[in-house]
Amino acid sequence: MKELIGVGIYSIPEAAALTGIESRKIRRWLFDGPKQPGTLVGANALWTPELADADVGDNISFHDLLEVRFVDAFRQHGVSLQSIRAAAAHAKEFFASPYPFTCQKFLTDGRSIFADTLEETGDESLMDLVKKQYVFKQIVSHSLYAGIEYNDNQLAARWFPIPRSRKVVLDPSRAFGKPILHDYGITTEALYSSWQAEDSSIKRVSDLFEIPKDLVEAAINFEQRIAANEVLH
Repeated sequence: MKELIGVGIYSIPEAAALTGIESRKIRRWLFDGPKQPGTLVGANALWTPELADADVGDNISFHDLLEVRFVDAFRQHGVSLQSIRAAAAHAKEFFASPYPFTCQKFLTDGRSIFADTLEETGDESLMDLVKKQYVFKQIVSHSLYAGIEYNDNQLAARWFPIPRSRKVVLDPSRAFGKPILHDYGITTEALYSSWQAEDSSIKRVSDLFEIPKDLVEAAINFEQRIAANEVLH
């Protein structure tokens, strides 16, 4: 069984709330099709989820969570699942990375991966992406990488999901990857629950946890955004 420490673990609904991507899409991309023996992974999965052999149901890891954001960007621009699957396989080998879309090199070299995929599949949905640099830059944008920090092996190590802010982080080495305050290690969920219990008083929660009020407010805003995504998805 896979060691869960340092991997991060998210249910599909949690992943949907954190990324803003519909649960049904994430399930389709990672669990669709006839099941492989002993797992919930489907034969049509774009890649094998990191927790496939961990006996944790259809939960996904931190790296899976970040990769699906790229799949969503590709799909929004009309790239077929067949081509995404082929591109992922090419990129995994080319970059020697189990999670190639979040690899920093993909930002600069990913276009050649899609060129190889176009040659292999003949999928015309890739034509503009391969021929026109600006199309590739629209899809694989710097915003997808914003907030991701990498370790010495060039794998994503943590993600700061609030643009231009380091207050909230998802770090698989801390709290199983749940959203926490970066400087204090307290989960945003715990702060939000306390805020609700304390009659929506930021000051009381600030005093209770001995943390600045602006961090309490950041945690509350983040949890409210997640809750809004849960309603939508």
